[in-house]
Amino acid sequence: MVSERDVHSVCEIAKRKDLPTGRTIVHYLRHPFVLDDRTVGPRPQELNGRRLGVSYWVVHGHEARISDNIQIITSFNLPVKDMVVASLATGTMVTSLVDRQHGALVIDIGGGTSDYVLYRNGCPRVAGVVAVGGSHLTNDLALGLRITEGQAEKIKLRNGRATVVARDKSDRVWLNGDFSIGDRQFSRHAIETILAARVREIFEVVRKKLGAHYNAEQCAAGVVLAGGTAKLPGIAEAASAVFECPAVVGEMRGGVEPALRDPARATVLGLLHYGLQAKEEEVAPVAHRGARGFLTRIFSN
Repeated sequence: MVSERDVHSVCEIAKRKDLPTGRTIVHYLRHPFVLDDRTVGPRPQELNGRRLGVSYWVVHGHEARISDNIQIITSFNLPVKDMVVASLATGTMVTSLVDRQHGALVIDIGGGTSDYVLYRNGCPRVAGVVAVGGSHLTNDLALGLRITEGQAEKIKLRNGRATVVARDKSDRVWLNGDFSIGDRQFSRHAIETILAARVREIFEVVRKKLGAHYNAEQCAAGVVLAGGTAKLPGIAEAASAVFECPAVVGEMRGGVEPALRDPARATVLGLLHYGLQAKEEEVAPVAHRGARGFLTRIFSN
């Protein structure tokens, strides 16, 4: 029978990996346990078997850059106890245990980058980041329509779509709508075409990076989108077309207060979740109640 000591032992052995010079570990992504050549998921304790194994996907980064970022935080007298991959923090908030067990791909499209994590059998299989995000959509609009980035951002938020639905090229929208000096009209079809092309590119780059790790049949829970750009209308349909599976804009898990149910806040809330979870594991029962009191200001019981 597999014991807690057995699990701890195989995990420590699996983590022993030499990194290239100048790299430091950010996070370990544990794959499902294997007991006698059969996958048994994230908790093999109390199962019967003779040979237990596990492997890790090691996330590492440039040691000097990470050290510089940590020093910025510690200069404000804020200790850094651990690091968490942003996509994992997001995934914790927008997927359930059942989703992760069935297989899910979480993509968090931020301003300058898009983070992703692929879950399979309840565990993160692979994670990464691509250097394309919502700001690139704004820049594309600015270049395509020959306007400033501020004006492009306004049009994106007001009239943007991730898929092209406007068929009448004479359908136009106003920049400001107040008929002031400099107010102009733009083709709705052109706006949607520019944004749809960049959104599709983001998803295609993510799929290419996943490579053989991604299989639509093993992603039954589909694609879950987060980040500010996830609020762009039609983006779930765009993701579904590229990944060939259902896609949704992620909803916050864990009873998040309505005022905080913005997909742009998923990463921050996920980091808080990780921190409070770690705190609960190390504090005494009395202190534990205090930590829960802080938690209830953001999550309802």
